[in-house]
Amino acid sequence: METITEEIAVKFDKINFYTDSRVVLGYIYNEERRFHVYVSNRIQRIRRSTTPDQWHYVSSEHNPADIATRPIAPMKLQNTIWFSGLAFLHRPKTETVAKAPYALVDPEQDVEIRTHVTVLNTTVSKRFERFSDWSRLIRAIGKLIHIACSYKQDPNSSTPTCKGWHCCELPLSTDTIHQSKVVVVKAIQREMYAEELQCLKQNKSLPKTSTLQKLDPFVDESGLLRIGGCLLNADLSSGEKRPLIIPGKSHVALLLIRHFHEQTHHQGRHLTEGAIRSAGYWIIGGKRRVSSLIHSCVVCRRLRRGCETQKMADLPKDRLSAEPPFTHVGIDVFGPWSVSARKTRGGIAENKRWAVLFMCLSIRAIHIEVIESLSTSSFINALRRFLAIRGPVKQIRSDRGTNFIGACKDLQISSNVDEKAVERFLSDQGCVWTFNPPHSSHMGGAWERMIGLTRKILDSMLLQTTSSKLTHEVLSTFMAEVTAIINNRPLIPVSTDPADPFILTPATVLTQKSGTDLLPPGNFEKPGLYKQQWRMVQSLASMFWDRWRKQYLATLQYRRKWQHQQPNVSKGCIVLLKDSQSKRNDWPLGIITETYPGQDGRVRKVQVRIIGKDGPKLFLRPINEMILLLHDDPKQDVKN
Repeated sequence: METITEEIAVKFDKINFYTDSRVVLGYIYNEERRFHVYVSNRIQRIRRSTTPDQWHYVSSEHNPADIATRPIAPMKLQNTIWFSGLAFLHRPKTETVAKAPYALVDPEQDVEIRTHVTVLNTTVSKRFERFSDWSRLIRAIGKLIHIACSYKQDPNSSTPTCKGWHCCELPLSTDTIHQSKVVVVKAIQREMYAEELQCLKQNKSLPKTSTLQKLDPFVDESGLLRIGGCLLNADLSSGEKRPLIIPGKSHVALLLIRHFHEQTHHQGRHLTEGAIRSAGYWIIGGKRRVSSLIHSCVVCRRLRRGCETQKMADLPKDRLSAEPPFTHVGIDVFGPWSVSARKTRGGIAENKRWAVLFMCLSIRAIHIEVIESLSTSSFINALRRFLAIRGPVKQIRSDRGTNFIGACKDLQISSNVDEKAVERFLSDQGCVWTFNPPHSSHMGGAWERMIGLTRKILDSMLLQTTSSKLTHEVLSTFMAEVTAIINNRPLIPVSTDPADPFILTPATVLTQKSGTDLLPPGNFEKPGLYKQQWRMVQSLASMFWDRWRKQYLATLQYRRKWQHQQPNVSKGCIVLLKDSQSKRNDWPLGIITETYPGQDGRVRKVQVRIIGKDGPKLFLRPINEMILLLHDDPKQDVKN
């Protein structure tokens, strides 16, 4: 249309447009809704050259433009409306198609129409919340004050000054910074304490529900609320005697606390509050607000926050099953000790020896084997000796020692860290080796406690002999005696009742012998019990397991520590990995990439990715070896 009107020297009285798309007509006639960019630009271009009343509807069968886009035989083309045009165009002007307003076609389903949002009322003020730093807020307000003052300069002044709207690069003066602080404090006080300001200006008493009732506030010459108090004659600065009142729930209070907390180099609440008070500010409810900020401060978490904890999990099934001894075993290696190997001309040659402790997870009995090295082959020999004496084992638990990993592969024993998979393998009566996560000695506390007890007894024995007399044979004998002492320890407190002389010890079920000469109490059905030794042994074993269920298991009911549930860490959390070999400031940062919830849904071990010198690395760690810095959900940081 624009091209024709420009090229033809004919003046048109009126131009009409026809389209067979009701959707397009709805777009052109629309005055209420908004469109996405593509459609909006096209409609704007159309309405730049035309008006909506010039547009009309024509059905598709009467639209000549469709003939150019549809296949048609050349012989039939001369009889179409392509050459003749629409019939009603030859009629008088009054008989043409009547104009009608066209509405949008299905505006709720049309993807080109923007979502309609209605805002009824907004009363929440967002003043100053776009700033995250007190100094930046003061500088921004100071620049606005400087620009406002530049319009008031005398144009005839010979002193060159800034004029008009500009971005001044000169440093702000002390007076400008002071004015900007006054503007910020006054604005926030008027917003939060409008009723109190009105009462003080009219010399009326404050409302009884006001939080400023006990502070004796007054309005100074700048129109700011200050603390009255009783320190007018004190030898302090004016700001300390009459500090400015800052609402504790305002964003400005948060900026002030963060500013002085950083100035004190992330010290505690006492020093931060002192710095705020010395600067002449009194924050309402400041103690709670300062504690909240310090609690969520990432730098303070990195410097002083403790490692994560979680409620102690329920004991695994293998700790509570009444199966034959050493069916479920925990393994660990400890040592070394120097032993005399052989005599030489220069003296006595010494070698080192280690010990492997096997602990039954159900009755807490132990078995110790001495080994010559920490190699996989040496450990396998110890394991074979143990299995030859104690019989087959269903499940083995240990840490991730390299000799344990190698032995598990060489013996072709299935290994896994999934409790569900353990149950599946146990159902097939196979031996399963379950490895604890690295750096999680507390997960093997059952046998770690036995190692500590073994060391104490062994140290007492070694004190009676010199190091030159300690040989491999002597050390093996000592280990056997230590095993006997530990296996004869009571599992429950010893009863003072003379009618109950039986002491529940692991050796009772291992040796099938009682530690006393007294016969087991109780009445037995068969009269030949005392004449047949096997019935005596069977009765003793039955008594052990009966008291094991009724008395010993009850002692495992209590959680000695980690008694409360803590929020779970999740994927995306930023953590600090604990490294006992380096200083805390050098501990690496990492992000949690995978979590492994237990049967109770609580997360106690995770996979962490850190960026090292050699690139990204993945580590499997317990949560008590990391410090949570940032949660993936900001709301959780406030709760934590």
